[in-house]
Amino acid sequence: MQNAQLSMQDNIGELDLDKQSELRALRKKELDEEESVRKKAVQFGTGELCDAISAVEEKVSYLRPLDFDEARELFLLGQHYVFEAKEFFQIDGYVTDHIEVVQDHSALFKVLAFFETDMERRCKMHKRRIAMLEPLIVDLNPQYYLLVNRQIQFEIAHAYYDMMDLKVAIADKLRDPDSHIVKKINNLNKSALKYYQLFLDSLRDPNKVFPEHIGEDVLRPAMLAKFRVARLYGKIITSDPKKELENLATSLEHYKFIVDYCEKHPEAAQEIEVELELSKEMVSLLPTKMERFRTKMALA
Repeated sequence: MQNAQLSMQDNIGELDLDKQSELRALRKKELDEEESVRKKAVQFGTGELCDAISAVEEKVSYLRPLDFDEARELFLLGQHYVFEAKEFFQIDGYVTDHIEVVQDHSALFKVLAFFETDMERRCKMHKRRIAMLEPLIVDLNPQYYLLVNRQIQFEIAHAYYDMMDLKVAIADKLRDPDSHIVKKINNLNKSALKYYQLFLDSLRDPNKVFPEHIGEDVLRPAMLAKFRVARLYGKIITSDPKKELENLATSLEHYKFIVDYCEKHPEAAQEIEVELELSKEMVSLLPTKMERFRTKMALA
């Protein structure tokens, strides 16, 4: 399912319909060739063996899913085995194993959401992910389970981030989004910020100082977290010009961090090429936007 997502997504991670059509045509060609092999097998008396192998293969198709219905079949099978694994690997006695199984369950929902075209249903899938992941970090000792905590914090943050993006897209289709939708978007934004910040704070040293050099193992997630925090502050909806100016200043601060860090550590630029280019663009654009707000506030 993940391989199928990678082969069909565009440069912003959404479903590319042209790529999907190309893969459908390729699928048809592969199936035609397979049928030709099947006919030869029957001709030479090995048809029963092919049928026996096919019966096993049909449980998990070797073909990548190309739409929601095909992805859902794999999802349901995967979820069946997840439930069996959860039953055995209880959190009391198998903490790490249990968490890995829950993360697998979350990953199944995440990749299934990619194939879903209804944005409200996609939101509900991400909400399910959050519901299963948040309880895990309540009782985990961050000292002994530091890496696991970071993984879960980042994953929860990204789920809230995806939900916020979907809610914004839904609101954009409405002529006049009501206060309830605006409040929902801001709450999702706040939750995403909370978990990204928890992740970033976990990188600080005992004196609460953020590292000058970020370890290679957490470099990309740390840079992504900084980028998404910057974007989230820029997405907060408020009617208060002063508050909006503060949010833009915080957003600029995080974009600048990315640009400055990559200048000092060129190897980091290779990890976040797209985000770095966008950060550079925002570093050049935001000061002008902030100046307009200051002028507007002075005239008010």
